[in-house]
Amino acid sequence: MAQILRGAPVAASITEELAVRIEALRARGVEPALAIIRVGERADDLSYERGACKRAEKVGVAVKRFVLPEDCSQEALIAVIDEVNEDAAIHGCLMFRPLPPTLDEAAACAALDASKDVDGITPGSLFGVFANQPVGFPPCTAEAVIEVLVRSGIELTGANVTVVGRSLVIGKPVAMLLQARTATVTMCHTRTRDLAAACRDAEVLVVAAGHVRTVGADAVSAGQTVVDVGINWDDEAGKLVGDVNFDAVEPLVASITPVPGGVGAVTTAILMKHVVEAAER
Repeated sequence: MAQILRGAPVAASITEELAVRIEALRARGVEPALAIIRVGERADDLSYERGACKRAEKVGVAVKRFVLPEDCSQEALIAVIDEVNEDAAIHGCLMFRPLPPTLDEAAACAALDASKDVDGITPGSLFGVFANQPVGFPPCTAEAVIEVLVRSGIELTGANVTVVGRSLVIGKPVAMLLQARTATVTMCHTRTRDLAAACRDAEVLVVAAGHVRTVGADAVSAGQTVVDVGINWDDEAGKLVGDVNFDAVEPLVASITPVPGGVGAVTTAILMKHVVEAAER
């Protein structure tokens, strides 16, 4: 039976540390504040917003919401982004994506000040991730993967890590963050030849492919740590599942994150960590 790497204890530990840092900021007259920009009423955006607001209230981060209708103009969205950029009392901004197809998402992301980009959506933040420089912040989910591993006692220095997935949201940035921890990283995707063999060779396997059951029993080996970043609705099972076939893989590996209750549970804590860091900067 594998050790189950649950996200809740990791999130709680981060939250405790943030409380101390927020008190130090308040002693300097600084109140950490997050802006949330949401266009439309997507169910997944609303769910994440509720979780973020709940976490913000728990740690003592103020939240200012900017909600636009789904049919808003590009000019209206940019005006809100400019308002956030110019408000010195706002330290970080979370803008939900994807935006409606009528909007230029790349232009909207580029308009946000990288110093307030707490979820790694601007070119400046991505440069910071790839250059290992303190410019902006990594995507919250990518950093959540690192926190789960490190706080669970998984050794990354010199470890062979395979990342399945190549998106700018998780796959590529998490590979860079792992390399910054001196891991040796192999990047794969769903079209990798003999993907299962590439996965089996890893000591740590991070799966962010965006497809149900991308990794099964044939793709893992004894002693591995498996981090499942995927979150998918499985009609057949009638529940949320990851990219890993948990029931098949869990008996074979040393440790594994569940879905739900794994990496996703840490993401909002990382969001608050980034807001606090932005305020400290």
